[in-house]
Amino acid sequence: MNLSITSIHIYPVKSLAGISLHSAQLEPRGFKFDREWMVVDSHGTFITQREMAPLALIQSALVDNHLRLTMPLGDNVQVPFDLNDGVKREEITVKVWKNHCQAIDEGDEAATLLSQFLEKKVRLVRMAPDYKRQVDQRYAKADDIVGFADEFPVLIITDESLNELNRKLEYPVPMNRFRPNITIGGAEAFAEDSWSEITIGDVRISVVKPCARCSITTINQDTGESSLEPLRTLSFFRKESGKIMFGQNAIPQTFGELKVGDEVVAHR
Repeated sequence: MNLSITSIHIYPVKSLAGISLHSAQLEPRGFKFDREWMVVDSHGTFITQREMAPLALIQSALVDNHLRLTMPLGDNVQVPFDLNDGVKREEITVKVWKNHCQAIDEGDEAATLLSQFLEKKVRLVRMAPDYKRQVDQRYAKADDIVGFADEFPVLIITDESLNELNRKLEYPVPMNRFRPNITIGGAEAFAEDSWSEITIGDVRISVVKPCARCSITTINQDTGESSLEPLRTLSFFRKESGKIMFGQNAIPQTFGELKVGDEVVAHR
């Protein structure tokens, strides 16, 4: 069975629209720039599509060493990758689930544009470069770290798993409902459930835990509208211990560039 990477996605800002890439650099926190930024409320607590579905409509782009965010009507703001550009930035503490993390506030221009669109006072923050957010130690080593993703650095789903789900749905859903980083083709449906590790060239990625799915999967990523699907259908055949599972969380063990088309070797 020949497996290969069929897509690579990053989500520079947690819960905003993702970016499809032909190649990306896998680093300890996951893919470079993935979930490096986040929108927080006035208390520094993370905000996602669970509370504000319109976040899905904000487009992200990596352009000329800047992160560019574009609102649905075209207004945009850019923040530089370089934190040593002489601009004074405030370091603040923010909260992601139970974790308190050190972050860099990206300034008033980004905060104002996002606040106007969301009709709520928010700020855009970036994880401090030297901050290390530890991965859940029930599934990871002490030095495994993650950015602002919910729990793990990488999410893997096979195309065949989505195809099997869509066969059961009245209206098929695209893969972007599940926000994976790596999609893999050439497997049987839900083959990823049995993998303990994948290797892609010299890169090794441990497959550690099924991904419990939330209401974000019910939000149309193009319109921001929600429905009961696909969680309703998934609940009939993908429920474990009261949670609906789809895809596998993973942790990189070695690092390097991955490309669409790269051969994947799965280990059970």
